[in-house]
Amino acid sequence: MLARLLPQHHERIELGVRKDGYLPLEQYGALGDGRSVALSGADGSIDWWCVPNMDSPPLFDRLLDGENGGCFTLQPDRPFTVERRYHPASNVLETIFTTPSGRAKLTESLNSGTAGRLPWAELARRIDGLDGTVRFNLTMKPGRRGDTVNPYHSKIGDHTVFHVERVLGLFVCSDTVHCDWADEGITGEVTVAAGERQTVAVVAGRDEPLVAPTIEQIDARIDISDQEWRDWSEHVAYTGEDRDAFLRSALALKILLYSPSGAIAAAATTSIPEGIGGAKNYDYRYAWIRDAGYTIKAFLTAGLEAEAKAAFSWLLDQLRSVGTRVVYTLDGKVVPGVSEWAMPGYRGSTPVRTGNQATDQRQHGVYGDIFETAACFVGCGNILDSASAELLSHLADECADSWRLPDAGMWELEEPQHYTMSKVSCWQALARAVELADQGQLPTTCRERWSRERDRIKDWIEGECWSEKKQAFVMYPGTDKLDASLALAVRFGFDGHGRLLATMDAIDRELGSGPFHYRYTGTDKEEGCFLACSFWMVEARAELGQRPEARQRFDRLNEALSHGHGILSEMIDPASGAFLGNLPQGLSHLAHIMALSVLDEAAACN
Repeated sequence: MLARLLPQHHERIELGVRKDGYLPLEQYGALGDGRSVALSGADGSIDWWCVPNMDSPPLFDRLLDGENGGCFTLQPDRPFTVERRYHPASNVLETIFTTPSGRAKLTESLNSGTAGRLPWAELARRIDGLDGTVRFNLTMKPGRRGDTVNPYHSKIGDHTVFHVERVLGLFVCSDTVHCDWADEGITGEVTVAAGERQTVAVVAGRDEPLVAPTIEQIDARIDISDQEWRDWSEHVAYTGEDRDAFLRSALALKILLYSPSGAIAAAATTSIPEGIGGAKNYDYRYAWIRDAGYTIKAFLTAGLEAEAKAAFSWLLDQLRSVGTRVVYTLDGKVVPGVSEWAMPGYRGSTPVRTGNQATDQRQHGVYGDIFETAACFVGCGNILDSASAELLSHLADECADSWRLPDAGMWELEEPQHYTMSKVSCWQALARAVELADQGQLPTTCRERWSRERDRIKDWIEGECWSEKKQAFVMYPGTDKLDASLALAVRFGFDGHGRLLATMDAIDRELGSGPFHYRYTGTDKEEGCFLACSFWMVEARAELGQRPEARQRFDRLNEALSHGHGILSEMIDPASGAFLGNLPQGLSHLAHIMALSVLDEAAACN
């Protein structure tokens, strides 16, 4: 089960062979510092790191260009096998390489300090010799982003530095590590015998003066960072039997929280395909209202009120300053339109995109997400200020005015429709607005209007979106298509136990594939199963009174995901088990946390 295998993935595995220069996505671990995220492959290669922020251009981009992309590699020079795990309650990653000549342990961290996030980016990699002798080949090669930049190095004072457009960086190591510099990067060797230690690191910044720490300071910060993660984890309130698994997802969400602003990135990567060779390759390094709302609820569930407050304040600030949008940049600006880099893409899947077209879409789901977030926030005993209350009242009026319009739906589709889940979200928004008004958190001036529109939406859904033929709520009126996101209607408290249960049965029949689910009818032809949907189905079954079945589903899901290294992608190929889509995917970890939370509540009630 994920609950037991994901956090402690100790089993000895054979290294997956790179296919055309690419590793399977499930062989990556994620490192984070509250500002950026690096992906470390099981073969010792850092293949993705955007500096200094998650939505900055990548410094290492081998993930999207297997043959020529930038990377930071420490790999034994002989055949090897691998054991990997995160340190308990930490985002510090450990890899043990076993070769014919010996064993060595690689410990990796995006470092922080005793006062929290460092004002520069520091990627540290420590090698400890365990048995015999192991020699590592070292490569540190910045990426060229589809030949739009050309790295070079220069001498500044006592330091040799590298430049990539506006990024300035240092490669730091001890004097006993021999390296050769070229404009394209660094090559060298690192050898450790039993009991010996070597540490190498990259320190970088963008448009800012660069601190030049010693390798001893960087090495010490690996342990400081590990302790800081463990101290943070102690405050996670979940005490159920699956605490290790809950904590692993909470730690994954924590590295997606952009600490300078409180924004929450949907994922740390761009353009990882939802189906190999397909064109569904999107940039998820931005902050969606939906993901922010769900993450805030997850943080509140975990007792992490500081993170929840930061994310909620960021969300309200963007609504005031930029207006109601689907997605924002991590620093609160309008997301740029889509542009492309001339890169091969992960396993030949193009285009490689930056920016996101959802920035200009109409999505009614934002109303439900905003109000559910506000309701969860005050439900924990917190209080809305008058400015926030006024803003939310205006948004409730906006929802009441616009719910009859078609939109792009949760799945951001090009064809506007009256998507059932969008209407449920509008119902949810007005239902929460009425509740907040009744609690004295919102002004009551329009309370009766919100109440009447809430009831009209419910009647419309019941009358227009139910299919007697399918015995289910369909994706939109007049279609036979089903939509797995309707499992969320159960979480949101939409009325109608019998119809909701029948809809879950229909989704299982038509969208299920083993323990997994496709997003909506027809997507099986072009993408993998969406992991969040399957966890939503677990949660829905538990909420609808089917707790034993929900637990069995959860266990089957987790067993099928246990070959990963502790982070979840967006999708999975149900036939091969290969991860698909951007990662770490916040929505997958959020759905995992909420399913665990509901299962734990259900167990406590029995």
